[in-house]
Amino acid sequence: MYAVVSRDKIQLPPGTVMRMPGSWQDYCALRDSRGDGSIPRIKYRDGEILLMSPMPCHGREADILADIVKALLDSKNRNYEAFTPITMDIPETEGIEPDYCFYIDNWQAAVGKDRLDWQVEPPPDLVIEIDVTTYTAVEDYLPYRVPEVWLFKKNRLSIHQLTRDRYELQETSQFFPNVELKALIAHCLQIAVNQGTGAAIRELRSRL
Repeated sequence: MYAVVSRDKIQLPPGTVMRMPGSWQDYCALRDSRGDGSIPRIKYRDGEILLMSPMPCHGREADILADIVKALLDSKNRNYEAFTPITMDIPETEGIEPDYCFYIDNWQAAVGKDRLDWQVEPPPDLVIEIDVTTYTAVEDYLPYRVPEVWLFKKNRLSIHQLTRDRYELQETSQFFPNVELKALIAHCLQIAVNQGTGAAIRELRSRL
């Protein structure tokens, strides 16, 4: 497959990352050219447009991590709102599309809404990003003040929490302080590889 990028059509082979200079208006035109689709993923920052066409493992890992979060929240009867795909943007400044985002403490701010104004509404409490192609940078979420970002790269989870004006690595999640997430996720992924995702999540729910 050849790479094609125009205001009318975007076609990228899976696993491709493309960077090019562009304006906010260029970003909006490319984003809207996808119609109801969400591929390729598109990001805008500092006069640069980034496009990424995910590989199958990208979506699978994102779904498993999101299912783990849902299972943990459900086990504590905690309410939440989850979104994917979703575009977060600050006009003329930033545009990004996380793999998954969760409203947990602030779930009431998102419940029942079809659109969110990122300049008015509180940010998601948790964002999940799968980094297969070096497309993701935790710092992209600083303008939105997202409290916690999970970055999953090369089968390793890193937890980044917002501290004043930067993200700091942490060993535990502020939303699941008593859970050894790295070990739990590794265990679920191993079961998913051997028995399937459904079996992995069912086994997790039976233990919680």
